[in-house]
Amino acid sequence: MKPRTAVTVTTALLAALTTVLATAVRGDAYFTDPAALTGWYAAAWALFAAAAWSLRSVSARHVAPLVLAGSVAVAATGLLAEPRTSSDAFRYVWDGRVQAAGISPYDHAPADPALAHLRDPWLFPKGAQCARPERFRIASDTGQPACSRINRPYVHTIYPPVAEGYFLLVQELSPPGTRHKPFQVGGALLAVATSGLLLYALRRRGDGRAAAYWAWCPAVAVEAVNSAHADVLSVLFTVAAFTVVGARRPLGGALLGAGIATKLLPAVTLPGALSGLAAPGPARGRARRALAVLLPAAAVVAIGYLPYILISDSSVLGYLSGYTQEEGYDDATVKNRYALLRLVLPDSWALPATLAVLAVVVGYVLRRGDPERPWRGALLVTGTAFLLLTPGYSWYALLLVGLVALDGRWEWLGVAAAGAAKYIGGRAAADPNLLGTTAYAVAALMVAGGWALRRRAAAATDRAAPGATDPARRTAPHREPEPPRP
Repeated sequence: MKPRTAVTVTTALLAALTTVLATAVRGDAYFTDPAALTGWYAAAWALFAAAAWSLRSVSARHVAPLVLAGSVAVAATGLLAEPRTSSDAFRYVWDGRVQAAGISPYDHAPADPALAHLRDPWLFPKGAQCARPERFRIASDTGQPACSRINRPYVHTIYPPVAEGYFLLVQELSPPGTRHKPFQVGGALLAVATSGLLLYALRRRGDGRAAAYWAWCPAVAVEAVNSAHADVLSVLFTVAAFTVVGARRPLGGALLGAGIATKLLPAVTLPGALSGLAAPGPARGRARRALAVLLPAAAVVAIGYLPYILISDSSVLGYLSGYTQEEGYDDATVKNRYALLRLVLPDSWALPATLAVLAVVVGYVLRRGDPERPWRGALLVTGTAFLLLTPGYSWYALLLVGLVALDGRWEWLGVAAAGAAKYIGGRAAADPNLLGTTAYAVAALMVAGGWALRRRAAAATDRAAPGATDPARRTAPHREPEPPRP
């Protein structure tokens, strides 16, 4: 495809992508017609893939404008309606409001009568409005039905301190009566900022095309903007840690700590930050290099929690332990957890097998990981964890999408798509668990296929290189070349 034609085709595909996303967001199909919503999501992912492929043929000078314009357009679609597929943003609004009133968000559940004076008819409807499926019933002292938009209204908040600080900041900056919209706007700004940061980092390495894997991803519009999940802030911190300052420097460690103190998931990227630290060779300085990452990360998490520990009467861990039990991470018999492992192992073996495989992958990254490309090890550990745990909440994969954009290994995007299929498509499927397992199995095959293609390309490069027939060359250790540009 000629470069000029490629610009036109890519622009047209982005226009189609934003149209499909806008249609999906503006409708209420999550409750009324999940099968139709699944179809719109599938179309969005297909258009995203086609646009990213078309970008390969675009001339270098047009890449950055296209990526950024597409990022703004895709993010803007999430602003077209209130959160459709998740009610988490309503907890964010509440936690910000509680903190603005001088109360620790960890001390009271939303349904606690002690906070009744902070309630309003929008977050806590009454009467006929409580019949809607996205409402959560709470006790009423008037005989009239009472409910909340906040999910799990009888449990304490689960969010770490940097997330809580973000909720308070948005609350303080929001005009009265703006409800959930400031969090969606905040999500859009953070998503586009992440796109810009990725472009900056990737262009320094030679080509910024892979930034589109984040900038145009449907998960960003739906999860980071429309549902306003705080995960987008943790992705921004993580991308900054691995690019701008270097994950193995103290400031990089501090940024990783900020990501962990926003949503705990970025902790899985720490082995990537320490890539190659256990490689054979002199051990001098290894402990110092490890501490340069781990100590700042731990310090940021501790400093973040400290003010809340001082002002809170309850545990600042909130509903964390209850959440892990509810989601089945400590019980391998829960049908939607460890789905791929349970295809080949007894249920009771799934959790030990997960821990063993993760230990092997972490060990490999620490020993064989490339310290010049620490995001690659972070992607491997994070993606492996997703395939082993098979989570059902699609917004968790925002971190994975950010790491894919950093490394350019597009095949891991299948894991993010599998999470969306399980979360949205499961509502329309006769057997949600079968759909989720199938989606993650396809994603695993996609990762394996991508690995095989890269190995074949590396072997072909070796054969074509001068001296490839030299016996000394054939016995030299193989070093994987740079991945092909997207």
